[in-house]
Parts: sequence; structure tokens; C-alpha cells
Amino acid sequence: MKKIFLIIVSVCALFTACKIDEPDKDLKRIVFNPGNLQFISTSLNPTKETSSALYGNPEALKSLTHENHQPDPNSEFKLVTWKYHENPQYIGGTITGELLSIETLSVDKNGNISYKIQNSSEKEKIQPNKEERIQYILSYKPVVRP
Repeated sequence: MKKIFLIIVSVCALFTACKIDEPDKDLKRIVFNPGNLQFISTSLNPTKETSSALYGNPEALKSLTHENHQPDPNSEFKLVTWKYHENPQYIGGTITGELLSIETLSVDKNGNISYKIQNSSEKEKIQPNKEERIQYILSYKPVVRP
């Protein structure tokens, strides 16, 4: 009887010891809704611990396949950047966390490019060089899906 009691207590202790009950550490995960835009590509910056996803309309996707990196008229791009952090559910995994910025690149029917950035973090209020950011966004290669 004593052995059965010890086995039951051991099993209960094992299951309760494995339970991860960490607070959320004030991390807020915001999901970006791309609307009618489709996913094009992604990138990681391990130095800054950020991940980015590029979304765009069909014209944007088509323009990224050109060799000259000139966007097609009526293209719309959105580069969304998040801070990532460790996933509390899986050791060694990361998940997106705080939404840092949404960069929007729009091309009108005449080929004029407009750029704007929305920063959601107070820390990231630095305005980047617009021409550099435009070239960076246009340098993305679309993900090839099988």
C-alpha cells in the first residue's frame, strides 16, 4: 500500500513539476491583418532580435520578379517588423512579440513611389533614410512555394 501511495505521489509531482506557469512578462503580441495583401517574403535580424514579413498586392509580387528592381504601377508593399522573443512553450524557439513598425510603399499609376512608416514603439522613433528603405524593400525576393 505504501508503494502504491509513493508511486501516485511521484506521478502527481512529475506532472505538476513540468507545468510552465510563467507570467506573460508584459509582452503583448499583436497580430497584423494584411487585408487583401498576400505574403511575399520574410527576414530575420538576429542582431536586433527582429523579424519582418513583406506583404503586397499582385502587382507588387510581379514587380519583385523583375531584374531592374523597378516597381510596377499600382504596386503596394507593407513591410511589418516585430521584436521576437523566446517561446515559453518550446526551448530554443522564438515567436513574434511587440509590433515595431509598418512600412508602406505605394506606387501610383504614373510610377511615383511614396513611402511612410508607422512606429508603434516609443523607442523606435528614428526616421530612416527613405531612399535606402525603398531600395531595401524592393530588394526582397519572393518566397518560392512548391
